[in-house]
Amino acid sequence: MIVYEYPFNERIRTLLRLEDLYERFKFFLHQEHAMQHHVALSTIFEMLEVAGRADLKSDLLQELERQKQTLLGFRSNPNVQAERLDAILAELDRVSATLVASHGKTGQNVRDNEWLMSIRGRTIIPGGACEFDLPSYYAWQQHPPKDRFADIANWFAPLAPLFNALCLVLRLLRESGNPVKMIAHAGSYQQMLQGKVYQMLRLTLDEALAAIPEISANKYMLWVRFTSQGGEFKPVALENDVPFELTLCNF
Repeated sequence: MIVYEYPFNERIRTLLRLEDLYERFKFFLHQEHAMQHHVALSTIFEMLEVAGRADLKSDLLQELERQKQTLLGFRSNPNVQAERLDAILAELDRVSATLVASHGKTGQNVRDNEWLMSIRGRTIIPGGACEFDLPSYYAWQQHPPKDRFADIANWFAPLAPLFNALCLVLRLLRESGNPVKMIAHAGSYQQMLQGKVYQMLRLTLDEALAAIPEISANKYMLWVRFTSQGGEFKPVALENDVPFELTLCNF
């Protein structure tokens, strides 16, 4: 099964982009080749570009507190598993406390490092990080993998509380929706949302269908059009019925 996600607002779009960068960063950080560690370091620079909004930290803290208060309201519900609820509340408290304890602007430690900033400036240029452009960086790339890993992990460490918080927020958002089986007749599906506000749409379909959803949505209507990849991967509209699962997520 393939899951496609569609954000309904810019805030969730930013969180999803950062989550995608975080997954890429973790993958390449745990590799050993210097080129793979170059990707990990370059991804930190991309993270700083996306996370440049000054209010991202406060937005996440407000959302974590809102989630905490919402979950506290379920304590008196006999149908709620008390142990699971307590575990989530403890996680919210832990992540919030760590984020509050993080000081300064996001990624300021990287911005204050002139050597890293010189690398960042060159990586913007295609092929700009060659050995003749950045001999000191090339020398660092010759260090043992475990040393490079330690350096990159250390540069990322001040960013970790922010990413732990956004991953928790997105996880709770995904868990807030209930999947419903749908059918896109003749490859098209529409649903009126009647002004109800959602944060994210999740669409799950069988990989064997070779269908690709093109999603458009606002607070009034949701529209999905399925296509397939034709010659030279050009999208071709599907005319057959496409079964899928739809999950509308909202805090």
